[in-house]
Amino acid sequence: MGSLGKRNDTLVVAAPTIAALLAIQLFFFGMPLGLWTRGLILGLLAAMLAIGMALIYRANRVVNFAQADMGSVPVGFAAALMLFWGWPYLVGLGVGLLLALVLGLVVEMAIVRRFRNSPRMVMMVATIGISQLLLVLGILVPRWWGRNLASQRITSPVDWKLTLSTSWPPWRPDSSKFILGGNDIIAMIVAPLALLFVGWFLNRSRLGTAIRASAERSDRAAMLGIPVSRLNTVVWMLAAVLSFIALFLRSGITGVPIGYAEGLPTFLIALAALVIGRMENLVVIAVAATVLRLLEFGVQSNSDTPLLAYPIMAAAMFVALLAQRGSFSRRDIDATSSWRGAEEVRPLPRRLAAHRSVKAVRYALLVLCAAVVVLLPMVLRVDYVIKASAVIAFAIIGMSLVVLTGWAGQVSFGQMAIVGIGAAVSATVTSRWNVDLTLGLLIGGVAGAVAAFAVGVPALRLRGLYLAVTTFAFALATDSWLLNSRFFGWFPAAEQRFERPPLFGRFSIDTPTRYYAYSVVVGALIFLGLRGIRRSRAGRVIIAVRENERAAQSFSVDVVRAKLTAFVVSGFVAGVGGALYAHLNQAFSVSSYSTGEGFTVFITAVIGGLGSLGGALLGALYLRGTRWFINDSTWQLLSTGAGVLLVLLVLPGGLGSLWVKLRDVVVRLLTGTRIDEAHATKLEAEEQDSA
Repeated sequence: MGSLGKRNDTLVVAAPTIAALLAIQLFFFGMPLGLWTRGLILGLLAAMLAIGMALIYRANRVVNFAQADMGSVPVGFAAALMLFWGWPYLVGLGVGLLLALVLGLVVEMAIVRRFRNSPRMVMMVATIGISQLLLVLGILVPRWWGRNLASQRITSPVDWKLTLSTSWPPWRPDSSKFILGGNDIIAMIVAPLALLFVGWFLNRSRLGTAIRASAERSDRAAMLGIPVSRLNTVVWMLAAVLSFIALFLRSGITGVPIGYAEGLPTFLIALAALVIGRMENLVVIAVAATVLRLLEFGVQSNSDTPLLAYPIMAAAMFVALLAQRGSFSRRDIDATSSWRGAEEVRPLPRRLAAHRSVKAVRYALLVLCAAVVVLLPMVLRVDYVIKASAVIAFAIIGMSLVVLTGWAGQVSFGQMAIVGIGAAVSATVTSRWNVDLTLGLLIGGVAGAVAAFAVGVPALRLRGLYLAVTTFAFALATDSWLLNSRFFGWFPAAEQRFERPPLFGRFSIDTPTRYYAYSVVVGALIFLGLRGIRRSRAGRVIIAVRENERAAQSFSVDVVRAKLTAFVVSGFVAGVGGALYAHLNQAFSVSSYSTGEGFTVFITAVIGGLGSLGGALLGALYLRGTRWFINDSTWQLLSTGAGVLLVLLVLPGGLGSLWVKLRDVVVRLLTGTRIDEAHATKLEAEEQDSA
């Protein structure tokens, strides 16, 4: 009854949402029958990608960022064999299917399985790393033939044609004709059959029944003797096959995908469909993805501003989530708790911290770090000094994610949108209103806090991945609409360069070295301020709500206030970081705050360690530093998907956990006291008893 009730609740919200999206497309972005049919076909192919992501989510409770890229690599091989060597259509299709199966097998067994016991957040970042690896491989495939596959179309094996009208309305007597070729008709037939096969496989076959059982409760399924690991491998292989078929069929219509197979907009379509279908109802997910892709195609065919479709999709996601009347299921709650994987850096017991040798080493390290910070601009080139200032700005942005995700347990993919809003507001007030730079940074921080508050209010009803998906939609809507100069002009144009105003009207910071010193001061103040908040009652309340929301409520903790406090503090810090970065560049360009950059910032925070503020600096130094300061291409691989996977495999807790391990080793050598989690807890208990 619980499953049936959840399904009914999903349909109650999903049906009117999908109907409204279809009505918007038909009445505001109408298309002739020929184009509408083409959009429907592309929608069915997008549905296949969404279903593949849904299968992975049901098996692993994680969004697979590599879903499209798992299909792009075998499509590249199949297309190269057909276009360069002249292999027959069916042979190329068969080779591609085989490669997709092998790729899904290798990805699951070699990479995903190693993160089985890791927090879902870490596994999700690992899929981003997988996506980057497959992206590079997909680009290299045609180069092995010394040719270029970009925009080339796979030739149809049949000479079928379907002639439809291209005028609107289609019954006009002077309407012209639109011809759908063989590839369109093949996709029109194969895509629904593939989706029906998935439904039959999951509901009628023994293997599919076992997959559904393991997805419901993997621990219980394992106790009953169901081979959960093997079933996960089958799911990843099936998802890879769906991705390959979708991209292979699309290659005959729009051309072979090179680079990012579908891009973030199509990723938004898949995620929006997952949200509308509550991550579970495959029929609703398929229909929603089809309609959303049709809406995007309609907007692109009718409007001078094709990016308008994404704010509409974001609004649909918010409405669908906020309108859900049913409570979250136990699986949703379990999945949410698994996203809270950021353990804070364990402090040293006071007895050990007060040891004379430990204090001496600590002060020596502080003096050394201060000397490095002061001497850095004296030994670096000017361009490196500018990059060092950028690292500080991104470290501040990383601290904002430590507050939101590490402290409050709220997963956000939209942090860079808040950074962009703070940067735009700050650049506007300093360049047009001649506001002091420090005041401009504070105003940018306030703008970021207001934007974060607006995102945080609906987040009060969302959990785990649902919040992550909606913040991603908010980021893409901000990137394509709110900060798009085609819609708004309240912020400086990208080509408009502005000067940095002197501090308090007296102290000029127009040189890279002076701005670096200013950035260091701002970063230090942010660090100390956040450290103070963490040690205050407000910080302890935020942590308590993250750990156990119901237990916190039983102690009269205002959960709503605690969550909104985390959002506002995080937004303020993000806004200050964005303002600092905009004035470093002395220009505002929305491309610097794109949704793709948002994922990079999130990866940076996870790699650094969401359990500590210092981890934000370590993550920024790792990803940005290896990319900007190291000229050796071999070492620069550390900032790619391979480097991300390597760090997460060795250090699931991030670079901050490595710092803790090194600290414990040094303390043991200095004091002769073994220190670990259990021993530290025992020492703290003894100290409390003695106090």
